[in-house]
Amino acid sequence: MTTPPERLQSPEGKSRLIKHFEQSSIENHNAAWDNLWETDNSDMWDRGKPSPALIDLLEQRADILSPIAANGQRKKILVPGCGKGYDVVMLALHGFDAVGLEISAKGVSTAEEYAQKELQAPQAYNFGYAWANKFERGSVSFIQGDFFHSDCTKGEKFDVIYDYTFLCALHPNMRAQWASRMADLVFSGGLLRSVIQAHHGPCKACTGICWLRVVMESSIPPKQKQQVGTGSFERKWYIKPERSYESGQGTDMLSIYARK
Repeated sequence: MTTPPERLQSPEGKSRLIKHFEQSSIENHNAAWDNLWETDNSDMWDRGKPSPALIDLLEQRADILSPIAANGQRKKILVPGCGKGYDVVMLALHGFDAVGLEISAKGVSTAEEYAQKELQAPQAYNFGYAWANKFERGSVSFIQGDFFHSDCTKGEKFDVIYDYTFLCALHPNMRAQWASRMADLVFSGGLLRSVIQAHHGPCKACTGICWLRVVMESSIPPKQKQQVGTGSFERKWYIKPERSYESGQGTDMLSIYARK
């Protein structure tokens, strides 16, 4: 069970997550995330289940996001900041070879434990309108490392990257670096897919519909855009999902960018 948002507020009205990172420099953010895992504070962001909006997209819009490429090969999808692995497992259950990335060793071990149990007996929340045995399962794996270090993925590229609040968890000064790294990790023709949330992230980096658009189109100076590769993506779809997490129902948006 996830913790209600009101219980995550400090007496000053700031979320516990924001207050935690206000006390850390950008250079220490990795350690700050690791500390939250080690002190069992993942309730600050844990949703307790995979994204309903992502499930519906997979099951209803295969024309947008299919687990099988045109050549018949299974697509590989990366989930940076994967948390306890809910979306990673759900994506594998829908046919993708899914890779979760977490900065924390404890986070990875937690996700691996969840995946081992969930793949044996998937819960109903992994599916929307489709039956569980409709899809041929893909693989599940997890990486412990820093998203911004190229050696953490060993030079591997992905057909799709799913970013749910990962950008929102970064300091605004890291947006350009995020955009460049995303461009490096996605194959030409691949997709960068996100759920845009209408609320502040831990560092108040992004709000509402500006979530990805700010990064890709306006927040980086024009002279710097070519250097960081933001011109490598083109937004293809911007959709208001019928279902989302309870806290974002009616306000969350789906945004999908294609790698040129």
